[in-house]
Amino acid sequence: MTVAYVPDDSRFHRLDPRSKLFLQVAFAAAAYAYTTPQGLAVLSALAVGCVWAAGGTVREVAWGYRWSAPFLLVAPVVAGITVGPPWIRTADALTTGLASYRVGIVLLVAGSFVRSTPVRESRAALQWLVPGRPGRVLGVGVALVFRFLPLLRHDLASTHAAVHARCGAERPVHHRMRIVAVAGIARALGRADRLATALTARCFAWNPTLPPLRFSRADVPVVLLATGLFIAAIVAVA
Repeated sequence: MTVAYVPDDSRFHRLDPRSKLFLQVAFAAAAYAYTTPQGLAVLSALAVGCVWAAGGTVREVAWGYRWSAPFLLVAPVVAGITVGPPWIRTADALTTGLASYRVGIVLLVAGSFVRSTPVRESRAALQWLVPGRPGRVLGVGVALVFRFLPLLRHDLASTHAAVHARCGAERPVHHRMRIVAVAGIARALGRADRLATALTARCFAWNPTLPPLRFSRADVPVVLLATGLFIAAIVAVA
């Protein structure tokens, strides 16, 4: 399971993608401005509310970002350990732990955006935000990543399962890693070739007809909330 768009009729699904993008950026700014446990507690409640509004669960989104868990968990340990007395610096470990926690709640809000926003709408919002050719390049890149990355993850998982089905667990770890890596790279290159052929066959253009973006009354509270978060972040930094 990975974080991807899921068709639904949740509150976030009915919002304009620009509102959700604004909220996501404002939330990240507030998360890095308020670093105290009290501030992060309030932002945690907001992050859980975003996931709920997107029709998902915290467990589902967190599992989709499980690849980041080892880095977020190990970082405070590495920051707190020191060579020589006192051996463990509690203040450094706590500071790094709060930083890891901030990254975690920002990923929750990002997951709610991805879950509730089709790829074409994400591309339209980015190209509206960044006009001209840079915006088109950014939109194409995001669209390809959203579509391509889940397939690559599925290919690696399928190869890993096939190795285990053929008693691969009895082989050395480095041998299993080599098989999965070689198969994953081969499938990635194959998918890239098929993608290039498909784009050529469909007369890929830099200016496709993207879905129209319209603000509605449902976007007003989200825009106000994002504006409040931005103002609070600026006040905290100042």
